[in-house]
Parts: sequence; structure tokens; C-alpha cells
Amino acid sequence: MSGFATFKVPDRVTGTAADEALGRAMTAAWQRDGIFQILADAGQRARTREAMAASRRFFARPPAQKTAYVNDTSYSGYIASGEEVTAGERDASEIFTITPDLTADRRLPCHGPVPWPDPEYRAAMEAYLAGVGALGERLLRLVALGLGPGLGLGPAGVDRLAGLTRGGWHHMRVLRFPAASRTTERGIGAHTDYGLLVIAAQDEVGGLFVRPPVAGERRPRNWLPGESTAGFAQDSPGWSYVTPVPGVLTVFPGDILQFLTGGALLSTPHKVRLADRERHTLAYFHEPRFDAVVRPLRPEPGDDTAIHYGEHFTRMFMRCYPRRATTRRIEAEGLLPRLGAVR
Repeated sequence: MSGFATFKVPDRVTGTAADEALGRAMTAAWQRDGIFQILADAGQRARTREAMAASRRFFARPPAQKTAYVNDTSYSGYIASGEEVTAGERDASEIFTITPDLTADRRLPCHGPVPWPDPEYRAAMEAYLAGVGALGERLLRLVALGLGPGLGLGPAGVDRLAGLTRGGWHHMRVLRFPAASRTTERGIGAHTDYGLLVIAAQDEVGGLFVRPPVAGERRPRNWLPGESTAGFAQDSPGWSYVTPVPGVLTVFPGDILQFLTGGALLSTPHKVRLADRERHTLAYFHEPRFDAVVRPLRPEPGDDTAIHYGEHFTRMFMRCYPRRATTRRIEAEGLLPRLGAVR
């Protein structure tokens, strides 16, 4: 097994003493290491294998075929290597993004269908999403139970945290990384993820690095104008390599969870270094509803700061994909102000 804490998640989370103890152990692992890992059950292992196989089949297609799977109403679909930008530099990752599969609504940013490449790909990915989505619900309840005493969360507070993600804007990035070349080992530059909870599966090749919390180190608050974690501590010491382990999922908090907990949990910086051969991963994001207005679980007196999740999601994707058709349409049609964001 890896050097990170690895847990088995129960089939049901009901708030027992054992659930609370498990939640405390999980939050302690995040505060110490930035991540913890989950031992997947047989069903989830099978779904992961099928999704990885579907990913490999898709990315093996000729570039001209892959670039057809894009639309301008959502950020779903194919993203070519070099299209994603982190801290002003192009990333090597090749991606198929899956956001909620909706009928196009041109009045709102990001609302549209997934341009599925074929029925087999769709079936494999939807099965995987269902599995990690159910896992995400249980993990969030466990985390809320673990945080309960520190944030004054009773049973109602646990339901409040878990309730944010019912009908949530859950999405996934299906990634392929090429082999390293003579000129670059950069897969994805250092960053934190903008959402709530991240569940990642990696193949046997490896390349993921995470940055555990460092005492006294100030991290930018990615949700605030003028602050960004893109490129944060990219070349600093203190990164930990996440060794691939068969049947294990890696879990870490995103920006929204840091905001919700007032910094009790920090969003985990991570980056990818290219290996000597291609690598495949699945990164699932368990999220609030698009129209959710998120406020700290225990706000400071007089603090009315809030994040409109849909605006936050849209701004982050516009920043990462400044030239994408969806970004150009959002800008041209002035869609972002229509969200009525609350700050």
C-alpha cells in the first residue's frame, strides 16, 4: 500500500460513533497529508477498469475525430493537449470533460449536452460517475461528522453540508498524459481544484504530486478576484509523490471546502509530471448545485461573504480555457452577470 492513510468506506453512513471516528481520521489525514485514499470495492474496481478502457479507446482516435466532440453551450467534450492553461503555461494533458448532460439553455453559461463520442463510452462513464457519486455522498457525510465538534455541526449541520451536493454540478475530467519528451516533463502545472471534493483514479504509471499543508505558508484564496493558486509553489520543496496502488482512489478537498470550513481544511495543491510512457486518470468532482450560494459553516460576526457556485465554476473554466468556443460565447453574450451572483 501507499504511505498515505487508506480507509474503507461503509455502505451506509448513519452517524454512529464508528462513523464519527472514521470522519475524524479522514479529516486528520487531510490536515496532515493533503489527501487520503479509499480502498474501492469490487464493483467500483470494475467500473474503473471499464472507464479507463473506454478512455484509452477514445484517446487512440485520430485528432481530427476527437476535435469533433465539442460544443459551445457547455465545457463538456474534448480538450486537446496544450489547450488548457495553468499559470500562463500550456499543459500537456489531453482531456474529455463530462459536465451535467443537459438540454442546451443559451440563457445560462455552461448549460448544454455532453457530445458523447459513442454509446459504449457514455455507458462506461455514466456507470463510473454513478459509483463515485454515491461514494462522494458518503464521504461528505463522514467528513461533516469528523468536523462536527470544531465547527459546531450537529445532525442538522451534517445534513446542511451533504445537502449542498444533492442535484449538484458533479462533473469529471477524463485525462491522458503523453510520455515525457526531451523538452518537457510538465503534465499539469501546480494548482488547487475549484470545487468541493475530488475523487481521483490513476493507472499504474504514476505522475501525481500533492503538497501537504505547510505551517506558516499562506496560500492564495482561489475564489477571490486577484488571487489564484495557479502555479502555486510549483518549484518549491515539500511535494509528495502519490504512488499508484491498484484498486485505490485518492481523495482531497477543493477550494469550496476550504471556504466552507474557514480554513480548517485546506484545498490541496497538486501537479502532474510526465512519465516515460503515457498515463491515464479519472478526476471526479463532487459539487454543490450550480445555483447554490455557499456560505461558511461558522462565519465570523458580520461576515456575509458568499460564493455563487455557478459563477465560480464558470470563471474558473473561462480562466483555464480562454480561447474555447464556450468562453467566447459567454463573453460575447454577456452571460455571466445573468447568474445574479451573491458575494
